[in-house]
Amino acid sequence: MTLPASDHYNGKTFFNPGEKADRGILDLLKWKLTSRAVPWPERVEVPIQALPPAPASAGVVATWVGHATVLLRTASATILTDPIFSERASPVSWAGPRRVMPPAVDFDAIPRVDMILLSHDHYDHCDLPTLRRLARRDDPLAIAPLGHRPLLEGTGLRRIVELDWWQTHACPPGLEATLVPALHWCRRGPFGTNRRLWGGFMLRAGGRLVYFAGDTGYDERIFREIGRRCGAPDLAMLPIGAYEPRWFMQSAHMNPPEAVRVHGDVGARRSIGIHWGTFQLTDEGREDPVRALAAARGLAGLRQDAFDAPPPGGSVVA
Repeated sequence: MTLPASDHYNGKTFFNPGEKADRGILDLLKWKLTSRAVPWPERVEVPIQALPPAPASAGVVATWVGHATVLLRTASATILTDPIFSERASPVSWAGPRRVMPPAVDFDAIPRVDMILLSHDHYDHCDLPTLRRLARRDDPLAIAPLGHRPLLEGTGLRRIVELDWWQTHACPPGLEATLVPALHWCRRGPFGTNRRLWGGFMLRAGGRLVYFAGDTGYDERIFREIGRRCGAPDLAMLPIGAYEPRWFMQSAHMNPPEAVRVHGDVGARRSIGIHWGTFQLTDEGREDPVRALAAARGLAGLRQDAFDAPPPGGSVVA
């Protein structure tokens, strides 16, 4: 990949401007050796939800499928964020984090997907088996940060757009996606750390502005700039899980109180909490993010409908 150096690319790898180096293998070992993870249930069954109708004209219906997978529907388009329908978030089918909660929407019930938004290359966000299914069935446009094209081409996706932070791609029917910064990192194996970029998306669709944060730690400067440059989103989809222990996770995953701050930083009219309850990736309990969100929302003086965590398969309208 030949790219010009920038404030977040040194000619070889991407980085978070102004942040210290990412946690290394010694930090990972320290976490695993000292971890006191709260036990999760082995399986949480959820009823498969029927999809509500798409808007007849303006508006967006957002349905939380599970983890960071959200189905967005307008009157003329269907968009999926970080789709994962596989049983494991892993390079193999026999090991790695297993789903505790199955997808709350049946794959075959999802209408033809026009666009996929991919935030970064981690296995719980960039699931190649799911992308292969979507490529065969729908031939969607995939929009991803810089460096993802070779990985995505291997799934059979033919229409791929790579973006740098703050770049925008517009396409019919009336969709416009801007890649925005996030505080995170990339790697799919022991080597190649940060050879691909990461980010969130500000999506204009159905006459609405929707913010998908992807995976990110909290940095007030980042989120205030997103709100200033892109405008206040009608709907923000913010991660609220995978945040303990803080000494290890805070540089990559925000916790619910920080998510409430992001809601205000970007000026969101309404937010929903995602990225919880599906895969046990860190030390907090399965229901802890929802309880912590309710407490943080109360301290901030927000109504429940301003920032809530919908149930699996739950939908909101923006």
